[in-house]
Amino acid sequence: MKPGKTFNNLAASKQTRIIKAALGEFSQAGYSGTKMGAIAERVGIAKGSMFQYFGSKKRLFLFLFERTVDRVKDQLRGVRDQTSGDDVFTRIEKTLLGGVSFVGQHPRIYSLYLKVMFDSGAPLRQEMIGQLRADSLGFLRELLETGRDRGELRPDLDLDLAAFVLDSVFDRFLQALALAHLDAGGGMYRADEATIQRRVKGLVDILRRGLGPSP
Repeated sequence: MKPGKTFNNLAASKQTRIIKAALGEFSQAGYSGTKMGAIAERVGIAKGSMFQYFGSKKRLFLFLFERTVDRVKDQLRGVRDQTSGDDVFTRIEKTLLGGVSFVGQHPRIYSLYLKVMFDSGAPLRQEMIGQLRADSLGFLRELLETGRDRGELRPDLDLDLAAFVLDSVFDRFLQALALAHLDAGGGMYRADEATIQRRVKGLVDILRRGLGPSP
């Protein structure tokens, strides 16, 4: 979803201000609770300008969400390339830690994702979440397939099911970092870095015992 030409003709600094303001509103109020006027007020422009730039709240939301997905994909590609020489369980650990780092550095982006997850009024919600999960599963399956071919995983491992398990565990772990009621005693919510490191290592050890080759 692309904005109108009038937005593309704006100075880069003003585009950034608008994007940050929109992200702030959507990540706090969700799609249903966000008003174009509130975004315009944050930027200090007329409400009509927002419609001129994007046409509608829906188009703005989809544009913003696609940008955030691209940021996540860039993060995954970076971890994949930087860990290509590591064993599969080191790669799993670094991938999850990369997710933790991303959530810490971009809390509003992650908050937007959570809002989409739980806001039934968000447009194209099922399609967007479905595409995110498909991209994650594809990334994880490729990582696991490489590990299996190297003899680092059980040769009879169901790669599709294993990727599903990893995706589910990673998603749930990151949710526990951000939302107290989803931590449920796991000790991740607002934990310090050393605690999170220990939790990640413990989780990867459990995965190693279940997915690794027999002694």
